Amino acid sequence: MKLLVTLLTSGSLLLSGCLMSREARVESDYSYAGQFRHYRTYEFISGDGINSDSSRLGEAVRDAIRTRMKIQGYRPTRRRPDLLVNFRLFEGDMRFRGYSQDDFTKWVQNGNTEDEDTPKDARKGYQPVRLLLSEGTLLVTLIDNRTNRAVWNGYASGVSVPSGPQGEIVLRRSVRSIFDQYHVFTAGYLQGNNAAEEGN
Repeated sequence: MKLLVTLLTSGSLLLSGCLMSREARVESDYSYAGQFRHYRTYEFISGDGINSDSSRLGEAVRDAIRTRMKIQGYRPTRRRPDLLVNFRLFEGDMRFRGYSQDDFTKWVQNGNTEDEDTPKDARKGYQPVRLLLSEGTLLVTLIDNRTNRAVWNGYASGVSVPSGPQGEIVLRRSVRSIFDQYHVFTAGYLQGNNAAEEGN
């Protein structure tokens, strides 16, 4: 009996690994106008599809996003959040327009940003790249609530979601992979300033 349980457990882990190996592509793109050093709070957008899904799959995605946002110092709030979080799961193959850009982490670390005062000859400009994302795509978008413009997209392709608990595992891992592309901590969070602010 113990051998059967071990075999079933090993088979389940192997299946989980196979499902995740289908995530052939995890990428992101960003807006040069994003004020990434100033965002501290967020709220989810309610809408159609999985975004408003109160099932275990929809909640698994929201919970995984909440966990990553908390780790990086962001606080949830319903009152004038800095960022609105939107996510969507697309089935099958999908044509998607991304952008060829400088490394996002370096862009933020250097304190770069563009606005209406940035001279035209100093602007980076966007170089579109057409992508074919296969076998299902989970897309997470962060929107600047003040300007109502998307400032960051993260997406994982090859996300095939089986039914049951295995589907929750696939979605949680996909969210983690996506947020590995978003290396932004809120200002002062790593020095413990957020804890002090919350205590006031």
